[in-house]
Amino acid sequence: MSVMTTPVDPPVVPASPAKPVPDLPAVTADDVRAAADRLAGVVHRTPVVRSHTLDRMARRSVFLKCENFQRVGAFKFRGAYHAASRLPADVLAAGIVTYSSGNHAQAVALAAHELGTRAVVVMPEDAPRSKVEAVTGYGAEIVTYDRYEEDRVAISAQLAEARGMAVLPPYEHPQVIAGQGTVALELLEEVGRLDALVVPVGGGGLVAGCATIATAMCPDLRVVGVEPESGDDTKRSLDAGRRVRIPVPRTIADGLAAEVPGELTFSINRRLLAGIALVSDAEIVDAMRFAFDRLKLVIEPSGASSLAVVLAGRVDEVAPGAERVGVVVSGGNVDSRRFAELVAPTA
Repeated sequence: MSVMTTPVDPPVVPASPAKPVPDLPAVTADDVRAAADRLAGVVHRTPVVRSHTLDRMARRSVFLKCENFQRVGAFKFRGAYHAASRLPADVLAAGIVTYSSGNHAQAVALAAHELGTRAVVVMPEDAPRSKVEAVTGYGAEIVTYDRYEEDRVAISAQLAEARGMAVLPPYEHPQVIAGQGTVALELLEEVGRLDALVVPVGGGGLVAGCATIATAMCPDLRVVGVEPESGDDTKRSLDAGRRVRIPVPRTIADGLAAEVPGELTFSINRRLLAGIALVSDAEIVDAMRFAFDRLKLVIEPSGASSLAVVLAGRVDEVAPGAERVGVVVSGGNVDSRRFAELVAPTA
């Protein structure tokens, strides 16, 4: 295990000149629909929660798609299972390597268990304890690394080569993206037309999949991505017109702590997103507290970021005049001690 250090944050890496990206796989609305067919009976069709109080505070109709009730407690199981189940039988039998701060790790671990194979997960040393315990509980092996000093992608590639296993990334994969898009497909099938859809953004797979199907079903719908203020790599990249790398973000929303958007996900999101709204860690905590007190929902920081945008009144910054707004609550994996620490009133 690497020794955790606290390096001085380096400056943001300037955007490099735009380069053509050849042969990126396309992800279509039909891919998302096909994923929904494959996932039927495997994933939960999660509930949509309404609140008169929330509607009044937001001054619009808000529909919360609660992926905190999904298997493994987050949307990630959709993409992980879908992509793993599409692997050739001999490749699947050899096992899967992935890298994740927690939710994708759990999703791959459970998918591997259900598909009769093994999983190795590269996780940061400071990953939430509840997520680490869940991964081992599903039978996966964990290899730790220092997120501020080491490259998880390189570590995963080395492990996969050494063990003859396949790498299943958390977002940079067309079948993962298609699986994640089933979140928005279910929401729109249940509630009908929306003016805006608010979705958390880490590596960009969830929002890419959701935007792909949502804009196909509702061409006038505007997709609003959400990032923590200290982890605004996608916003900077959209503003620059090319992918921009930032220092490893330090935020309570560990699932959104990406340094740079994925190549595939950014190629989708730059076309389909209306824009990015930013939220502070304090606003995320306020959203977690509101969800618990008023909606009786336990939401992890990453999952609460989209609700935070609504409560902070920032929907109109990206989607002005939106009256019917869908909000993807991406997960609820936070242990009781950490949850209590975060939402406890300050003196």
